[in-house]
Parts: sequence; C-alpha cells; structure tokens
Amino acid sequence: MDIEKLVKKAQKGNDKAYLQLFQHFEETIYRTAYVHVGNKEDALDVVQETAYLSFKSIQSLREPQYFKTWLIKIAMNCSMNVLRQRNKIIPFESEDAEQLSGGRDDGGGEEIALSVTLNDLIEKLDTNEKSVIMLKYYQDYTIQSIAELLNLPLGSTKTILYRGLNKLRQRLTRGEIS
Repeated sequence: MDIEKLVKKAQKGNDKAYLQLFQHFEETIYRTAYVHVGNKEDALDVVQETAYLSFKSIQSLREPQYFKTWLIKIAMNCSMNVLRQRNKIIPFESEDAEQLSGGRDDGGGEEIALSVTLNDLIEKLDTNEKSVIMLKYYQDYTIQSIAELLNLPLGSTKTILYRGLNKLRQRLTRGEIS
C-alpha cells in the first residue's frame, strides 16, 4: 500500500482512499488512545473522534508521508480532551462504594486479586511522561521524532523519558498499585 498516493487521493475527495488509510492505522490509534485514557470505551471514542477530525481536515495535511504521525497527534489530542473531561467528574473512591453498599459481601467469598501492571503504573505518570513513553515503547518512535511530534526540545524530551522511566522503576520496586 502506497500511503502517500492514498493520502493524495483522499485529499482530492476520494472517500474510499481515506477509509483504506484510516483502517490501516486504526489499531495503532486505538492502542495510542487506550494507553492514554486507560479504558476500552474512551479509547473507542477517541478512535471515532480521530476518524472524524482527520477526515474533516485531511486537506490541511501538507506532507503526505507524515500521515501516520499526523493521525497519532490527533489521537493524542483527542485523548487529552477525554482526560480533561474526565477530570471534571469526581469518581467514587473504593471506601465510598463500600459505605454505599453497607460493607456487605455478596456471598461469593472471592477476593479480588490486585496486581501491578505496567498500564497501572503508566497511568500514574504525568501527561508528558505518559506520551513520551507510549510513543517510544509502544509505537517505536525515535526520541527525535517524539520531540517533533510533541513540539518539545530534544533535551526536554530525553529528560521527560528518563524521569518517567525512573518513576516507573521506583513504583515497580515499591510495588505501588494506587
């Protein structure tokens, strides 16, 4: 598949070319969104929003060879919007939920085992750290590409990466889950 030719066709109004392009990168967009927002429903919303926004503005893409990077940037921006919306909602803490249920056990007798996963730890990083680590290790971008994508200086991008990795190491060794 020649991405650049498909992009040029899509920019000229060929809906089938755009659909083929988007479907080619849909899984990558979903993984990017999922790492940022942390759940399936929100990630699917981000994919849908990314499809809409990219379709609506594909004519503004100046360099067709950067279509994937452009799509991922749109997905990251949509993910940040979801996170901003989520911050406006105050979630129940587990103690609140237990008080609401009266502390009763459903009789199943099963304890929910908590495990530390990489996604749990990544979720606790700040937005820049999460973005840099996700792009570096989930999408295999170079540090230079990440710096350009996020509009950050190269040195700052390296610092953010190493700071994020150090936080992950420290939390992993301490066994943090919350």
